Amino acid sequence: MVVSQRRLYLDHAPGERRAVVTLDGAPERLLIARQDDIAVQQVLACVVARIRRVEKALNLAFLDLGEGPDAVLPIGSAPKFASEGAFVTVEITAPARGEKGAAVRLIGPAEGPVRLMTPAPDLESRLQAFAPGARIVGGAEAREAADVAEEAALQIEHPLPGGGRLFIEPTQALTAIDVDVGSAGGDARRAAGRANQEAVAAAARLLRLKGLGGLVAIDLAGKGHDGPALSALAKAAFAADGEGVSIGPVSRFGVMELVTPRHARPLTEILLGPGGRPTPLTVALRLLRSIERAAGPGLMVEAVCAPAAAEIAARFAPALAARIGPRFQIRPDPLKMDADVAISTR
Repeated sequence: MVVSQRRLYLDHAPGERRAVVTLDGAPERLLIARQDDIAVQQVLACVVARIRRVEKALNLAFLDLGEGPDAVLPIGSAPKFASEGAFVTVEITAPARGEKGAAVRLIGPAEGPVRLMTPAPDLESRLQAFAPGARIVGGAEAREAADVAEEAALQIEHPLPGGGRLFIEPTQALTAIDVDVGSAGGDARRAAGRANQEAVAAAARLLRLKGLGGLVAIDLAGKGHDGPALSALAKAAFAADGEGVSIGPVSRFGVMELVTPRHARPLTEILLGPGGRPTPLTVALRLLRSIERAAGPGLMVEAVCAPAAAEIAARFAPALAARIGPRFQIRPDPLKMDADVAISTR
């Protein structure tokens, strides 16, 4: 029996820390903590919130957390004291995503005002929980692991070991996954069977990496699938997601449906803006890491980027100067667009 191995990495950079879990050498999770994150919106934070409104038709109550979007509380879990204007203590159980607010668990009644009672666990504690006792690696190795994980998390197409491919595309309703045999040679049925097995294992890891949860539909390759074997494989592959995983049978159309819990905000929502382009904040933080990477002994670094990213990067410039000294300049250029940056040294 092969035992999977997880390794942990923690990258510290100006304005941002990135924690990475790898599974057998491949990125499995990427946790991003930014300086401007809202404390009351973080998973496992305990907050005194005010019930802003109750929508009986939706069986939901919407809670003011003080900052960020309203949280959502099922009315079925709320006793009679939970009426509009009342204060309650809640725990954040799932982050806000898209236009949907954070999900919460009701703890009980409270006295106002709205406030943070207990902050969420810090990034190191969250990271260590994925592999208790494992050493957390930092430095250049952690920076490389985080860069690789970030790049992989934003890809749609992912190669499989046997030559097949996996396509993962989230929609408003579900996450669609397509399995393609690709360049896998040999007998077509065996190639499809192998690709499906590899795809189920890879899909579990990649969904965790991307921060995707909810309904997932995997369109398997080929025909005549061994449903029970694939379901057993999925059960093992998704075991790391904990409680809340539900795996359905393979349909006669060759689709496996499953539901996984939402533990994290999708990385695309953190890193990208409208149109799938990196946000100015993402560009700025990447720029600062590029400056640090380029700042060899005695070198002066000049970075040129779009004005919006330059303005944000300037906020974190003192933190970078504390690490490498005042040996860099960030220059805005109105002709630069989105993620278009230039780094030079002298």
